[in-house]
Amino acid sequence: MLVNLHDSISLASKLTPKRISNAWKIWQSYQRAVKNGKAEISGFPISMAIEPTTACNLRCPECPSGLRSFTRPTGKLDISLFKKIMQDVSDQLIYLTFYFQGEPYLNPKFLDMVKIADGHNIYTTTSTNAHFLDDKNAKKTVESGLNRLIISIDGASQETYESYRKEGDLTKVLEGTRNILKWRKKLHSKSPKVVWQLLVVKPNEHEIPTIKRLAMKYGVDKVAFKTAQVYDYKNGSDLIPTIDKYSRYKPNGNGTYSIKNQLENKCWKMWQSCVVTWDGQVIPCCFDKDASHSMGNVSEQSFNEIWHSKPYQNFRKALLTSRSEIEICKNCTEGLKVWA
Repeated sequence: MLVNLHDSISLASKLTPKRISNAWKIWQSYQRAVKNGKAEISGFPISMAIEPTTACNLRCPECPSGLRSFTRPTGKLDISLFKKIMQDVSDQLIYLTFYFQGEPYLNPKFLDMVKIADGHNIYTTTSTNAHFLDDKNAKKTVESGLNRLIISIDGASQETYESYRKEGDLTKVLEGTRNILKWRKKLHSKSPKVVWQLLVVKPNEHEIPTIKRLAMKYGVDKVAFKTAQVYDYKNGSDLIPTIDKYSRYKPNGNGTYSIKNQLENKCWKMWQSCVVTWDGQVIPCCFDKDASHSMGNVSEQSFNEIWHSKPYQNFRKALLTSRSEIEICKNCTEGLKVWA
C-alpha cells in the first residue's frame, strides 16, 4: 500500500501548471470531437511511448519482434534523436513509456535516455523480459530514476514460461527481479516500482495462484494480469484463455470468436498519446506494429507540425466516422478492460 502511495505521489509530482493546462486542453478538445464529430485538437499529448529498439532476444509467438516479421526498418533509437524529441515535448509530457516493440535493454543508451527524461521531471516506465538485469544493469536502472519497471514473467515454471516466451529462461527473470530489489534497497531508493506482469494465455492460466505466491516471496510491489492480443483469433487459438475475465475474445457458439470490444467511433488515445518508433516515425498507437500509419518523422519535422498536421487530423476524423474500417482498430482494446 505504501509503495502504491509513493508511486501515485511520484506521478503527481510531475504535474506543473503548464502540464495541467495542456491536459485540460486535450480533454476538452476530445470531448468536443466526440460530441460534434470534428477532429480538432488543442494541446499536446499527455503520454508517449518511444521505442528504444526493435531487437529482441526472445521469439514470442504473438510479437512481431519475436517473429522477426516487421516490414518496416528495424534498429535502435539514437540518443541524439531522443534529445530532439525531448526538446519538442518535455514541457507538456507527463508520462513516458520506453517501450513499443523489442527489448529496451538491448539499446546500450537506454538508461542514459531514462536519465534525460528524469531530468525533465517526466514519469518514466518500461517493460522488459528481464534477461539483461544483471547486477550492473540493475544498479544503473535504479540510479537512472526510472519510476516503474514492468517485468514480464508469464509462467511460474520453466516449462510453462518457455511455452510462450520462446528461448527464454525463467531463472534469469527471477535473478533480475532479485537484483533490482537488492539495489533499490542498497541505494535507499523507492523506485522503480517493480511490477510482475503475467500475460494470461491458456498455457499459463493454471499458474496464476503460484505467480501470486512467488510475488509475495520475492517482494515485488505489484502483480498485474494482462489480457493477450491474439492476431488470428476468429477461428480460435491455443492461446485464448478458458477463464473469461482474462480473455479479450468471446466464443460465438459455432467455433468462431469475436472481440469483446464494441469498436465505438471514438478513441481517447488519439488525443492524449502517440508512439514514436526507433527511427522517428510518429504513429497513432501501439496497435500499429508496422508503422503503416506514419504521420511524419521527428528527424525531419518538429513534433508540433506532425501532431497538428493534416494527415493526423484526417486519421482522427476517419476514426470518428467509422473506426471499424481502420485495420489497426479491428483488434483494439480501446474501451475494453485490459488488466484483469
